[in-house]
Amino acid sequence: MSASVLLVSDHVDGAVYVLDVPSGAVTGRLAGRHLSEHAGFLTLPGGRVACVDDRRGELLVLDPFGGELVELAVPVAVPAEHLACDPSGRRLAVTTGLGRSGEPWSDLLTVVDLATGEAARVRTRVGEPGVTVLGDGDPLVVLRHREPGALAVHRFADLLAARPGCPAVEPHAVLPLPDDGHGDAQDPASGRVFAATGAGVHTARRKDGGLVAEAVIPWESPARGWYLRLDTRRRALWSTLRGGAPDPLLWPDWTNRAWRHDLETGRTVLTDLGPGLVFRLALARDHTAFTRVHPDGDELLLLGSDDTLRRVPLPAMTGAPRRGGTPWEGVQRRAVAASPGDHRVAVTRGGHGEVHLVDARTGHEAARVRLDTPLRHGGHAVLLGRNDGADGDPLGR
Repeated sequence: MSASVLLVSDHVDGAVYVLDVPSGAVTGRLAGRHLSEHAGFLTLPGGRVACVDDRRGELLVLDPFGGELVELAVPVAVPAEHLACDPSGRRLAVTTGLGRSGEPWSDLLTVVDLATGEAARVRTRVGEPGVTVLGDGDPLVVLRHREPGALAVHRFADLLAARPGCPAVEPHAVLPLPDDGHGDAQDPASGRVFAATGAGVHTARRKDGGLVAEAVIPWESPARGWYLRLDTRRRALWSTLRGGAPDPLLWPDWTNRAWRHDLETGRTVLTDLGPGLVFRLALARDHTAFTRVHPDGDELLLLGSDDTLRRVPLPAMTGAPRRGGTPWEGVQRRAVAASPGDHRVAVTRGGHGEVHLVDARTGHEAARVRLDTPLRHGGHAVLLGRNDGADGDPLGR
C-alpha cells in the first residue's frame, strides 16, 4: 500500500473512489454513497476518515489502508452541515443544515462515541451551526450559532446520555458572538476555539465547563474570511479573505487574499491571490494550495513556506461559472486536497470526472485520472497519509 491515498467523492452521482498516490490508480470504489460535501471529510488517527452519507443518514468511518473500506456506520441526523471530533478522534458531533431548503429548519444534533458505538440525537436551535468538540476526557461540544450569534456550550457526556426521542437541550454556558459567524477552528494544544466573523476571528479558551473570551484577531484587511483552517505543520490559522461588492453576479471582480496567522508569534501574513472565486484550501508538506476560478482562466495556486507563490494553469471546465451569472447555482467547481506529509496536491475538474495530481515543488502534473462519474459541482476530496499529522485538526474539511 502506498504511503498516501486520495479519497474522491462524487456526492451527486453517489460514488466514493480510493486512488493510489502518486500513480493515480483507482484501488477501491463505494457505490450508492452520497456524501455531504459541506460537512466534508474529518481526518482521524491512523489514516482513517469520517464523513456523512446524506442519503442514508449515516456517519461513516473509512479506513483506506485497512482490509474493509467501511470500518463503521452509525445512523445520524441529516442533512449534515458540520462535522467535528475531540482531539483524540473518539467523540464526534454532527450538526444539521439547510439541505435543499431555502430556510433553516432542522435543530437536530447527533453525538457519537466511536469507542462504544453509542449515539444520541438532541434538539438545539434551528440554524446552520458550526461545531467543535473541545478537549479530551470530558469534552465540550461548542455550537457556533448565527442570528443571534453565540457560542453555545454543552457537555458531550450530557448529550450522549440524553433520553430517546430527540429531547430539547439548553446550553449550560453561552458566549455572545456577532450574527455573521462563518468558519470554525480549534487548536488542541491550547484548548482554544476560533470563529470567523466580519469583525475578525473571535477567540475563546476553555475554563472549567465554559468558555472565556479572548482578544479578537483582526483580518488586517477591509475583506473578511468565510473559512478557517488549522495548520498542523506550524500551528497557524489560515483563511481566504474575500473582498469587493457582495453581489454574487460580480464574482469575477472579487478580490482574494491568503490570510495566515501564526498562533505562536501573533504575526499575520497576507498574500494576494488574484480576482475571482477562491474558497477552500489544502495543506501540503511545504505548500498551501488554493484554486482560483475565473472567466479568463482557472489556476492552482501554490503558496510555499517561504511565501513564494506559484501559479499553475488548469484546463477549463465546461459549465464553469460565467460573467453575468453566480458562482454557486448550476455550475461546475473544483475541489482541492493535500496532506501535510506529502508534496502532491489533488485538484478536481468538475463535470469532466478528472483529477489532477500535481507536484507542489515543481508545479508539474504527476498524473491525470479520469473517473467513471462526472464529479458534478467538483465533488470533494481528501489526501491521507497513515501518520501525516492531519488528524491534529479535529474539524471536517
